[in-house]
Amino acid sequence: MVADTMVKTRWVYAFGGGGADGDASMKNLLGGKGANLAEMSALGLPVPPGFTITTEACVHYYANGRSYPDDLQAQVAKGLTRVEELTGKTFGDPANPLLVSVRSGARASMPGMMDTVLNLGLNDQTVEGLAQLSGDRRFAFDSYRRFIQMFSNVVLGLDHHMFEEILDDHKDRLDIQVDTGLSADDWEAVVADYKAAVARESGQPFPQDANDQLWGAVGAVFASWMNDRAKFYRRMHDIPESWGTAVNIQSMVFGNMGDSSATGVAFTRNPSTGENRLYGEFLINAQGEDVVAGIRTPQALTKIAREEMGDRQPSMEEALPEVFVQFKAVVEKLEKHYRDMQDIEFTVEQGRLYMLQTRNGKRTAKAALKVAVDLASEGLITKEEAVMRVEPASLDQLLHPTIDPASPREVIAVGLPASPGAATGKVVFTAEEAERLGGGIGEAVILVREETSPEDIRGMDAARGVVTARGGMTSHAAVVARGMGRPCVSGAGEIHIDGKAGEFHARGKTIRAGDIVTIDGSTGEVLQGQVKMIEPELSGDFATLMGWADTVRRLKVRANAETALDAKTARQFGAEGIGLCRTEHMFFDPDRIAAVREMILADDEAGRRAALAKILPMQRKDFVDLFGIMEGLPVTIRLLDPPLHEFLPHTEEDVVAVAAATGLDAAKLMRRAQELHEVNPMLGHRGCRLGVSYPEIYEMQVRAIIEAACDIVAQGKPAPIPEIMHPLVAKGEEMKFLKELTDRTAKAVIAEKGQPIDYKVGTMVELPRAALRAGDLAENAEFFSFGTNDLTQTTFGISRDDSGRFLNAYIDKGIFEKDPFVSLDQEGVGDLIRIAAERGRAARPDVKLGICGEHGGDPASIQFCEAIGLDYVSCSAYRVPIARLAAAQAAIGEREKDR
Repeated sequence: MVADTMVKTRWVYAFGGGGADGDASMKNLLGGKGANLAEMSALGLPVPPGFTITTEACVHYYANGRSYPDDLQAQVAKGLTRVEELTGKTFGDPANPLLVSVRSGARASMPGMMDTVLNLGLNDQTVEGLAQLSGDRRFAFDSYRRFIQMFSNVVLGLDHHMFEEILDDHKDRLDIQVDTGLSADDWEAVVADYKAAVARESGQPFPQDANDQLWGAVGAVFASWMNDRAKFYRRMHDIPESWGTAVNIQSMVFGNMGDSSATGVAFTRNPSTGENRLYGEFLINAQGEDVVAGIRTPQALTKIAREEMGDRQPSMEEALPEVFVQFKAVVEKLEKHYRDMQDIEFTVEQGRLYMLQTRNGKRTAKAALKVAVDLASEGLITKEEAVMRVEPASLDQLLHPTIDPASPREVIAVGLPASPGAATGKVVFTAEEAERLGGGIGEAVILVREETSPEDIRGMDAARGVVTARGGMTSHAAVVARGMGRPCVSGAGEIHIDGKAGEFHARGKTIRAGDIVTIDGSTGEVLQGQVKMIEPELSGDFATLMGWADTVRRLKVRANAETALDAKTARQFGAEGIGLCRTEHMFFDPDRIAAVREMILADDEAGRRAALAKILPMQRKDFVDLFGIMEGLPVTIRLLDPPLHEFLPHTEEDVVAVAAATGLDAAKLMRRAQELHEVNPMLGHRGCRLGVSYPEIYEMQVRAIIEAACDIVAQGKPAPIPEIMHPLVAKGEEMKFLKELTDRTAKAVIAEKGQPIDYKVGTMVELPRAALRAGDLAENAEFFSFGTNDLTQTTFGISRDDSGRFLNAYIDKGIFEKDPFVSLDQEGVGDLIRIAAERGRAARPDVKLGICGEHGGDPASIQFCEAIGLDYVSCSAYRVPIARLAAAQAAIGEREKDR
């Protein structure tokens, strides 16, 4: 007989009660929250007992028509029994009820994007049992009303504003300002009205069976993995849909059981600045949602923070001194254990501390740099680990202007400095308007709200900055804005918003929708009008970490630049040369466009050469400027690439205006524009095809390059390294023709000047045929620069300029994980690059290889470049630091693979 080798899948892992089935290494299976709850339990910290339903159960749920695994219910029941034994309470028991929270928990932190239900297990009978057990009827019915509102919104799909309106009506009738002012009888009346509203809106009474409530909440958490805001957040942060979310079911502890109870959120270091001191907020007699929702203004954790804020409410250190001492010891232990800044959620129930969550805290780029450098200096991590701790893309937050401190500031409101940086824009009051103007039209907007919610994420992403009238440093607006790198001012209580009128009032001023304001997320100030900005400082922790990165990276990093300003910026950011100088940008200069058009209109070669002679000195000066700034670093210059018709006016009105301004014949201009018109110019008479048809154009450009190099040497400056690049080459015969043209012209100039110049001749690989026949090209090309923008277009047959109309649908449906124009398609386009690299090196072992498309600044694409051994990447000037750090991380990653 063959033994039964079938092994049941384990869907449930327990934690709490002094031990756990999992640990922090099981994040993929248990999600970040579940893995860390298990780890804290194993460390002996006070964690309320519970269990985690794995991410694999979520994957099964979606793979099987939103149905649960057959044995999941039995495993959940077993997990509940363990929690009942540890707590001495019974789920659904009217006399001694166990209440639980049901929370999501993906591998990657997605704050506020998925759903949570607290106080689950309450009904008309268990609320009486809770009142009897706690001796506090007010607390029991406060918890019940919270549960009804949250469950009805998350599971039943009812609008939470309906419940807020009911509560506001009661408070108005009772003339009470804050929720804590309501009595037990008041809350009982609110509960009755809540249940009536549920029955009216859903057609069913509020569910009373605890098990029905539990499975409704589990299903809602799984379903929230695919809600619109979660999908948008995943796309924004490159989180794969295939991961799924875990569900954490945990016994409730209550921060709303009177003045010896509290709840809060803490960071072991300041998430905005990285300063090494405890940072966070708490509320007495509250539940966790009260802190993050921004409904009540929270209090400081420490006395010094309270004094700095000018707050009169006692800090946790002062209000609960014994618990605070214990709490401080726990958070210090967690930071040392995880060797990183922690984001912690906690509850105090009648003087007893419970830890509900810890995770690596989200932080601004400035804080990430400081924390990484400080942790390395403190000996907790190595320098290489510090390099790996900073997200390369987050550096973008540091590379843009901030408010000039010398500029006059007309302050119209002050709130909390929730996310640093500065932004100017038009005031909008809804996320939809921010998305329409900021995302759709590209206008700079500042989103001003009472408070934000997860539904506002698209508008927050489209806005340049966010202001909220309510909420603290750990409110939704603050956390999400920090993660996005948007400046944010939260809790600006002096702002009074009149949404219907489309305006807000503060300090006697009225600011209307469309008015310009500036926000300073580092000081919490909202300023009237546009305020002068200054360039960032790239010293201190930034310079330290980038220095560590540069010692470990192998890939060189160059910049795409064709103006002196671009080149200087690139050098400032650490570029090691220019990887793409697009000469056509120089042709569009107003001082030379007339000569360019004269060249295009010429009837013969002699006429073209006469016009080109006018352009030559201007081109030469361009290259002298770039070579001088680069001081001996390589400069890759792409010869003329776009079709000639792009330099001509097209409408009759434009033709008349150009003719009048230049003296060119209007009829000839119009006729020539019509002659050059192409149905598909992207695949037409452009790139090296111009050099083959009109060799004199490329001859002029090569002459300008070599003459400029000779001039630089004559000035006593470091000898430049010009790399002359021919675009859109497809055949070896083309490359041979162009190499001979280049060498012939260059040698003539060198002979005239009597000055030897080292130069290289290469091509931009941007066609599939060029990649496949790279060996042919390498016979005459000394370098390949992969033009991944066009290589992606020609591989997919998709126009980058038009793809925005449909690519989002492909991403939403899972056909594309990412936009291939943003992050390299490693399977298709990447395979072509890999083939070209292999075949090019086979024909010319020392061929230099790099990429110069937009992907040169994308960390995932840089990792691919490192893996296949390219020599350099080139990107826009402002992305150079991002590429430097990403290249270092890629090098470390490749080394770890080899170990």
